[in-house]
Amino acid sequence: MGGVTAVSGQDASFAHLIDERRKWYNNRRLIALNAWIVLLLITSSTNGYDGSMMNGLQSLPQWELAFGNPSGGKLGLLNAIQNIGALAGYPFAPYMSDGIGRRKTVFFGATIMCVATAIQTASQSVGMFIGARFLIGFGLTFAANAAPMLVTEISYPTYRAPLTSLYNSLWYSGSIIAAWTTYGTFKINSTWAWRLPSLLQGIPSILQFVLILFAPESPRWLIRKGREAEALKTLAYYHADSNEQDPLVLYEFEEIKAAIEYDRSVATNVGWKSLIATPGNRKRMRIIVALAFFSQWSGNGLVSYYLTKVFIQIGITDSGTQLLINGILQIWNLGWAVFAAFMVNRLGRRFLFLLSASLMTLFYMAQAICFAEYAEHGHAAAGHAVIAFIFLFYAAYDVAFTPLIVSYTVEILPYQIRAKGFNIFNFVISVTLIFNQYVNPVALDALSWKYYIVYVCWLAVEFIFLWFFLIETKNRTLEETAALFDGDDALEQIANRAEGAHEVYEDGSSEKKSFGGDNQVSRA
Repeated sequence: MGGVTAVSGQDASFAHLIDERRKWYNNRRLIALNAWIVLLLITSSTNGYDGSMMNGLQSLPQWELAFGNPSGGKLGLLNAIQNIGALAGYPFAPYMSDGIGRRKTVFFGATIMCVATAIQTASQSVGMFIGARFLIGFGLTFAANAAPMLVTEISYPTYRAPLTSLYNSLWYSGSIIAAWTTYGTFKINSTWAWRLPSLLQGIPSILQFVLILFAPESPRWLIRKGREAEALKTLAYYHADSNEQDPLVLYEFEEIKAAIEYDRSVATNVGWKSLIATPGNRKRMRIIVALAFFSQWSGNGLVSYYLTKVFIQIGITDSGTQLLINGILQIWNLGWAVFAAFMVNRLGRRFLFLLSASLMTLFYMAQAICFAEYAEHGHAAAGHAVIAFIFLFYAAYDVAFTPLIVSYTVEILPYQIRAKGFNIFNFVISVTLIFNQYVNPVALDALSWKYYIVYVCWLAVEFIFLWFFLIETKNRTLEETAALFDGDDALEQIANRAEGAHEVYEDGSSEKKSFGGDNQVSRA
């Protein structure tokens, strides 16, 4: 299998049903919908906050003193324990997302994280700190399983891809807050130098705890539970100002029903075995597992959790300088990731992934060369060049792996297995993170700059895999994208069923509502 899967430049299935006057900035219902989506997107901020916070805490003498100057295996455990907590939640998260709904699962995870951040802030021992971080990871598993699925399942069709791509991009919003918080608390001569950053980690969870149950539930989940009238009302309320006869709403509604019925007809078993039960699902899982693995094994793990160690090895030992560079790096990352999220539909997923992998290989090789030059000859310019190439490497990483790994995963999975497949994706990330967090500091100490060569070779392998196996998905509806892997018959069955929904409109017996309307119909 290889090459590009051709797609049309315009999505012929629903593009002509879009009211071009209805924009995210001029329609009250879309503004409200996108506000709920922002509440879901900040789930990723909690995760990003943690990585940057742990980087920053390692530069705080107050934190090191409080926990006995952790190093080696103890430092690895402090970093890895959140992902160990996440592993504990994986067996349960997809069942909750499919069972009680996306909203309530996010609420459940947010509740646990609120309690955990309070414990982390009040920690009096390293054991208490580790236990709190375990609970943060456990709660995050539930919220992070449900939130991006709800984003992609309630978004207005033309905004689905960029909004879902923003989910992982906002990892850096949490990272920025953590980096600059630890930089700001550096001069506090008490344990609040590290307690305050720990406390702020709970802000996204507190917002979700208070507000999430007022957000709309996924129409796909509602249809799957037999609550079709409620699903239609939700789609109409947010996508067509409560007009349940709007052609776009009818098309979406029928397409979702057709996709769910098709999935039921080809896979009566929706257990874990279903993830590899059909050729289409095996193709999906091959890509999903690979992307999850690549996202943490592209050399980025060295910077995400052990930037301080890298700084020391290239001669940057001042804590203030380390924290300042870390803070600037997070802003740089957010800018590139958000830019790429809004280019997804224009440039396509495949192009962005291949561009990312090729540039990462080039810039990581340059890092290795400069690192070696500094290690062997002590040239300060070579050490500074390592910093420059770290920034360029992250720009390359951010054009695909930050925005696309989550959005691409959830869009290629059909509804029946979306929660379980996405759970596998998160599980693989946690496993590779734990491995990285234990191995990277040991390998970096032992091999120094030579360790970079391992990642340079691996990045070349990633490019080859992506070239042969990644399928383009731009300009398609969520149901069409998921069906791409099941062959042309599946696409035709779903499209034909949905076409019947807007025949009424084509016959002239139904009219679109004005984009500015705001009928007072109760929200589902």
